[in-house]
Amino acid sequence: MAGTLYLVSTPIGNLEDITFRAIRILKEVDVIAAEDTRQTLKLLNHFEIKNTLTSFFRHNEDKKGEYIVSLLEEGKNVALVSDAGTPAISDPGEELVKMAIERGITVSPVPGPVAATSALIVSGLTTGRFTFEGFMPMNKRNRRERLEELKNETRTMIFYEAPHKIRYTLKDMYDAWGDRNVSLAREMTKIHEEIIRDKLSNIIEKFEIDSPRGEFVIIVEGNNEVVKENFWEDLSINEHVEYYIGQGLKSMDAMKKVAQDRGVTKREIYNQYVK
Repeated sequence: MAGTLYLVSTPIGNLEDITFRAIRILKEVDVIAAEDTRQTLKLLNHFEIKNTLTSFFRHNEDKKGEYIVSLLEEGKNVALVSDAGTPAISDPGEELVKMAIERGITVSPVPGPVAATSALIVSGLTTGRFTFEGFMPMNKRNRRERLEELKNETRTMIFYEAPHKIRYTLKDMYDAWGDRNVSLAREMTKIHEEIIRDKLSNIIEKFEIDSPRGEFVIIVEGNNEVVKENFWEDLSINEHVEYYIGQGLKSMDAMKKVAQDRGVTKREIYNQYVK
């Protein structure tokens, strides 16, 4: 029987955030595949875990992926870890998971810290609906095109960014979207944890004076103007008409307004509206 590929989440800063199950799995598997074996070794030494390590990172993913899958097909269990947080999110682990699934190998998550959601819940921005965008394109033109595509996104947006690129990314966001509310998280769960909540313009100004340090998670509010324009999308015809009646319109005028919102004829609304 084939082994199991475990996706083991590790702390993003504070070592106390590791789970009991993660420690057990890291002890029990035959091999641990790590993005940076030196970084992972520090974690293993802290928890007195002695196990076989092999590297698996962006530039050896094809060759090492085949090797790891061959171990799994032999019946060995493998734990995949990233430098910090949950593997397979914005890292090469995604490709290994695909390879394992294609070969019929069981893939099992060992949940734990995720930088994106950790930053989201302390942002003070809407958490009910959000989209994870990961790292923006490095090419300036491609980055601006991507931001233009997201201009009318109504959900809260989550991005990852490196300190040497954060100024450019924030400036491009401001140019593409205007002055939005934003939250920046760095050094999360560590001694110098910092959450910056402000307008894009103010944070851009701040970073012109203070050099940004550390990896950032950027949380940006969605386009509220689009939300206001399309508030009725989740309403039934009746609810939509009743909304306008509640605003003081007569029923026929309310149906006319609903027809305009939805781009249909007034007769269609009249036939569907249940009085």
